Amino acid sequence: MIELLAVLSASAAVGIRIALPVLLFGLLQGQELWSEVPVLSNISSPFLLGLLTSWSVIELTASKKLMGQRILQIVEILFSPVIGAIMGLAVASASESPTWLIGITGALFALVIQLVQLGWFFRLRGLPLWFVFIQDALSIALIILAFLAPTPGGLIALGLLWFAIYSGKLWYDWYRGNGS
Repeated sequence: MIELLAVLSASAAVGIRIALPVLLFGLLQGQELWSEVPVLSNISSPFLLGLLTSWSVIELTASKKLMGQRILQIVEILFSPVIGAIMGLAVASASESPTWLIGITGALFALVIQLVQLGWFFRLRGLPLWFVFIQDALSIALIILAFLAPTPGGLIALGLLWFAIYSGKLWYDWYRGNGS
């Protein structure tokens, strides 16, 4: 059960931001970096460190402007399921659960979080700056919690899932109110 909470926490972090959680996860591993992470262990660590650092800076700066948010949404909607599956497998490497189930859970959870962000982006016509800062902090906190304290991280991720479901209901009610 702890592994599932860690998977949800890491996948939620990747659903919010892509490169920043992966970069932090690698740095929290110490000297090993991404040597235990499926797929990423096949890529040169210095290259991966440079790529993730560059993309993290882009994520942190571009997300503060409307056009940057739009561009990031496109990239993140495409890559969040893939990276969510990889991070899910990375945090649950010692689990007895089938790897395909962990990968699908991580991918779908990251995609759901990303779709909720996309929905709020279009509903609000851009995310407010204070919300973007909360996203950044939450992404960092969730990946640290997935690594060091999976139970609180998983519970926060489940809270985000509840928020996603509630957002869907709000959007449905809004659509039905404007459609009639």
